[in-house]
Order: sequence, then C-alpha cells, then structure tokens
Amino acid sequence: FIHHQEQGNMDDDSAVIYGLEFQARSLCAVTGDIDHNQFLVGTQSFKNDNQVHLLEFDEDNNVIDSNVYLHPLGEIWHISSCPLDKNVLVTCYDRNNGSKTNRHATAWKMPTEDETPTSPAQSQVISSSHTTHFSMDSDSGGPTPTRRSTAGVSFPPLIPMFHLTSDIGNMKSILWHPNENKSTLISVHDQHLQLWDFQVASESSAKVVNIIELGEKSHLNFTAATWNPHHNGTQVAGAYDTNIKAWDLRAMKPAYTIENAHGILVRDLDFNPNKTYYVVSCGDDCLVKFWDVRNTTEPLLKLANHSHWVWSVSYNRFHDQLVLTSSSDSRVMLFKIISLSSELFGQYGEFEDDKLASNKCGEKEELPEDGHLFDKEEPPEDGIIATYEEHEDSVYVSCWSYSDPWVFASLSYDGRLVINRVPRTEKYKIIL
Repeated sequence: FIHHQEQGNMDDDSAVIYGLEFQARSLCAVTGDIDHNQFLVGTQSFKNDNQVHLLEFDEDNNVIDSNVYLHPLGEIWHISSCPLDKNVLVTCYDRNNGSKTNRHATAWKMPTEDETPTSPAQSQVISSSHTTHFSMDSDSGGPTPTRRSTAGVSFPPLIPMFHLTSDIGNMKSILWHPNENKSTLISVHDQHLQLWDFQVASESSAKVVNIIELGEKSHLNFTAATWNPHHNGTQVAGAYDTNIKAWDLRAMKPAYTIENAHGILVRDLDFNPNKTYYVVSCGDDCLVKFWDVRNTTEPLLKLANHSHWVWSVSYNRFHDQLVLTSSSDSRVMLFKIISLSSELFGQYGEFEDDKLASNKCGEKEELPEDGHLFDKEEPPEDGIIATYEEHEDSVYVSCWSYSDPWVFASLSYDGRLVINRVPRTEKYKIIL
C-alpha cells in the first residue's frame, strides 16, 4: 500500500493532500465523533481488494493520520457513517453475479485493536473468492486475521454486521436518520426508497419498515436523496432526472415537487439545517440553485461558476451561509450565501470591542492576532469565498467535517483526498 501526503505551513490555510492506492469516489464525514475531524473513504478497484480508509485530520500539526481496512466485497460506490456508533459504517458496492453486476449494501464495524473476526469464514463474509491470511499478533498472543493488498501490506478486514437484502433493484446510497437517536435508515434504489430499522438486525439483514415508489415513467431513476432535518425527520426528498420530489413519511404521500429544477440531470441536493423550507440542488447543467419549497416556480438564487457537471453540494451545518460544491471540472468551490442565511448581516457587524464597533468611517480594521484585513462598512454580498484547484480529476464528492465548522474534505476519482479550511478572514467575519 502506498500513499503520499503533502502538508503546508501550520500557520496558514494551505491544503493537506492524501493519496490513495486506487481510484475512489465515496467519501463521508464520521458522524459519531464530535471531538475529531474524521472522514471515511472507500476505494473503487475492479481487480484488487478494495479498502476503507479512516482518516483523521490533525489540525495542530497539519497532517492526516490513517487507518486502512480491507473491504472484501467489491467496488465501493457509496459510504456512510453511523451517527450512533463512530465505528459502524455502511457501504454500497458492486458484486458480479454471472454476467450481471448488482449493487448491494452491508453494515460493517471497524475492528478495534482487541477486536478481530473470530474465524476465517467470518472475515471472508460471503465471498469465497478471497483468501484470509493469518499472522501472529505479538501483543495479543493469538492469530489475527489479515488481508493483503497488491503492495503486500496486510490490513485488518472490516467486520460484517448485517446485510441490507432487497429484491427491488440496485442500492445506490444509504441515508441515516438525521435524529442521532433514531435507528432508522433509508436505502436509495433506482425507482424506490426503502425505510429500514436496524435495531432488529440479524446476521443476514435488517427489517424493512416501508417502501416509497417513485411512481414516474419507468425510465426515470433516482440520482440522489436526502433526509429533511426539520419536521422531526418525517420528510425525505429525492432527485430524479431533472426533478426533485419530497415525501411525507407519516402519510407516505408526496409533499411537493420541483419540476424541471435543472435543465439536465439533478446530481445532488441538501436542506438548509437552520431554515425549514430552503433546499439547494446542483446538476449537469453546471448550475447550483437555491429553492424555497413553498414556492418552486423559480429558484431564489442561481450560481453558474462551475464549467462542468456539479456532482455535490452541501450546507455547513454550523453556519448555513457557507455552501460547498464540487464538480467534474476538477474544482471545489466555497460560497457565502448570506442573503438566504439564518445569520443575517447584523451578526457580522457585532464586535466585543466597542472602539472597533463604533468606527463607521470605512477604514480597514485589523483582525485579532492576525494580519488579515476586511472592510465592515458595507454589508457582505453573496459570492465565492475561494476556489480550490488541488485536484486533477473529477471531484465527485466533497463534505464538511462533522466536528469542526471550518474544515472540509474533497475526493477526486484518481484517489486524491484534499483537506481544506475556510479562510481565516471569512471565519473571523462570521464569529466576531
């Protein structure tokens, strides 16, 4: 296994880069840990054993620490972290069944130092095409199941917990309930959404609670879906073709539809964590659009800064004026959308220091313990905060850290993961 890491000066906002051995397109923040900047990355190798990388960003030293686990069941297309347990994750992956490839989902546990599979069969899960090797662990005094990558380095395999078994088509992604105390998740299929309860999970499957059918023309498939964090988590919205539709899970009926939200395929969507009716979407028309679901005739705002398909968009869950996007133009963009934010301009102008607060002459003011300047005479406008160009391939996914509002990660298909931070000048404008 080979990876490289490039780090910048600890005193600036430079990016930290982590290189994977294989191609990859699945990334998520670890949601069960609020004390560390942790991310999960799943690889997508057709010929080799795939891997899940647990990455922790050490902001003090500006480095990334990693743990690597073997994923024995195929190319990983989606990965999601369990909010109830930081060591649990779900992957959606491809498996060949004769001449046909199907996409499945399995919940896994990352083994701790004193916790490994108890038998070769357990570590092999249901795949007889892989061989489990044993090596003696001098610390524990017993055999430790390991798996080998193409580079000859041994990694512990993930421990399977349960499979999400379904006969209604490929599983594209898994969504955990936004209420961290709920043991409910949704699987996204081509034309269905399935609700699951994993408290009653056996070794083979979890329990299906309900099914939502897209109910549109047969050639239209879901491209993305997300829980609405408001209304007690009783709404879910999905994107299909050029449209967005939401369902009320209490009545199991459609709540609203945004028809022709984008000129071409809708790739992703996300709800504003603080404003109940606001949602953002992106798509193959290279646009990012903001909507009020109470009136979907026209978007509230359009952003046309990317030059190719926009694959991901996400609100910062701490400060909703910060919006992150990534695209197959190889760029990641950070926007400030203050006009639609729950934190209005008045908050930007509040200072503890009365002398600074009373200065209305338009002078540039110096920020505390920092040489950066900003002008606080005029209200800040919507626009780009920064464009990040450390990637050389399509950036299919980007996401915010769950624990730190100023840290985010992005992943390009060539296996390059980049950690960046909100520029300090913008950070101070928000928090001071």
